[in-house]
Amino acid sequence: MLRTSSKIIFLLLSTVILFYSCEEEEDLLITEPQTDERSAAETVQDTVYSDAELLKVLEEEFDFLEQEKKGNISDISSMDIVKENPKKVYVHYLPWFQSKDFDGYWGQHWTMSNQNPDVPKSNGNLQIASHYYPLIGPYSSNDPDLHEYHFLMMKLSGIDGVIFDWYGSKDLHDYGLIKQSTETFITALEDLGLQFSIMYEDRVAAQVAEQSATTSIIEAAQDDFTYINQKYFPSPQYMKHNNNNMLFVFGPHHITTETSWNQVFDILPTSNRPDFLTLWAASNTVGVNATGEFLWVDQDHLLAHEHYYNTHQTTDQIIVGSAYPGFNSFYNEGGWTGGTDSWTIDLNNGTTFIETLNYNHHERSDFIQIITWNDFGEGTMIEPTQEFGFTYLQLLQQYTGVPHTSDDLQVALDLYLARKEYTNNEQAQRLLDRTYKYIKQLDMNRADKIIKSIQRFL
Repeated sequence: MLRTSSKIIFLLLSTVILFYSCEEEEDLLITEPQTDERSAAETVQDTVYSDAELLKVLEEEFDFLEQEKKGNISDISSMDIVKENPKKVYVHYLPWFQSKDFDGYWGQHWTMSNQNPDVPKSNGNLQIASHYYPLIGPYSSNDPDLHEYHFLMMKLSGIDGVIFDWYGSKDLHDYGLIKQSTETFITALEDLGLQFSIMYEDRVAAQVAEQSATTSIIEAAQDDFTYINQKYFPSPQYMKHNNNNMLFVFGPHHITTETSWNQVFDILPTSNRPDFLTLWAASNTVGVNATGEFLWVDQDHLLAHEHYYNTHQTTDQIIVGSAYPGFNSFYNEGGWTGGTDSWTIDLNNGTTFIETLNYNHHERSDFIQIITWNDFGEGTMIEPTQEFGFTYLQLLQQYTGVPHTSDDLQVALDLYLARKEYTNNEQAQRLLDRTYKYIKQLDMNRADKIIKSIQRFL
C-alpha cells in the first residue's frame, strides 16, 4: 500500500479526454482538482489472492528461473508505452544524493548546513533539508533499486526521458560524485528505453579555472564538452531533436561571449555539433551556437510563461515549455544563505502543476521540461512524496494520455519496497528481477502476484 501519514487532496481524473487536432490547439487539457478527503493509503486497495493462487505463481516462477539459467527465455528489449499525447515530456533530474545506508554517509543535499538525518522527527521521519519527504525516504542516487523505481514510475507516467543536471568532468567539490552518479543511471535508462540529455553548469568551468586545474575557463569547458561527446553522445538513448543531439546549459553565467563559445565548440567534430539550448534570455551570450532557449521557474509564474512564448513565437529557435508543481525552497532554513528562496510559488494541491502543464500545450512548444523530478531543496519535485502521494504522476498520466493508473504506480513502488525488505534474500531478489521484467511487459497483475507471493511465503 502507498504509505503516507498525511491527508491529501486527491484529483478526480476521469472527466477529461485529451483532444488533438492539426487545425487548432486545445487550451484546457486537465481539469481543476477536486477534493477527496481519503488518505493516499485508502485510495489504493490490495488485491486479495488465495494461498493456492500465489503458491502456483511461485512454482511457475521458479520454473522460469531454471529456464532462464539455461538460456531458454529471452529478455525484453525495452518498455513500450502508448501515449495519446505526442508531445515529448522530459524531467529535469538531480543525481546528487547520498544516503548513509547505501554510501556510508549523508550527502549535503539531505543535510545542507544544519540538518541531521540521523535524528528522527516527532512523526518518525528523518530530519532532511526539505519541506517535503520522499515517499521512500531519503535515498542514494547510486542505488540501482532507486534507478529501477524512478524510471518505472516515469515510464508509467508517460515521461520520455531525463535531463541530468551535470557539473562537469573534474573531481571538484562533489562534482565528481554527481558525474559518477549520472553514469550509474545510464544502463537502467537504456534498458527501459528512456532518453537522456545533459544540462551543463558552466560555472564549474570557472571554478575549475580558479583552482588552477586548467589553464583557462575555456579549456575547462572544452574538457567537459570532450567528455560529453565521448561518454554520453554515443548512447543510443541520448536525447535528439530533429536527429541532433541536445545539450543544455544552465545559463551561461560565466562564459558569456560568442567568441568564447566558438572556442569551446571548436573542440567538437563539426559533424557532431549538438543543438545547444540556453536559459531563457541568455542565448545572445552564445550567439550563433545557440539553437534554442528553455524557461525556468520564475517568481512571475505564468507571466513569465506568457512573455517567453511571446518572445519566441516568431523565431525559428527550439522552444522548450516548462511545467512545475511550485517553488518552496529550504535554503534559508538549511543554512544555505546563498540560495534563492526569497519568494515562493504555492503548490496549491496540484493546481500550479495543472496551470503550467496546460500552458505548454501549444504547437510552438517543441517539447516540455518538467522542473523537476527530485529537487527537494527547492520544493519543485514531482516524485511521489508523503505529502502528495502519486498526485503529480496521476496528473501527468492524464496529460500524456497513457493507459496506466495509480494502481500501476503502486506496483512499481511495491517492487522497490520489496527490494529493500528482502535485500539479503537472494531467492527473493531473483523473483523480483522477474517482477521487473513483467512490469516492462506491462503485465502488472502478474508482477503484483509475485510480490504478494514473496511477502506471504518467503
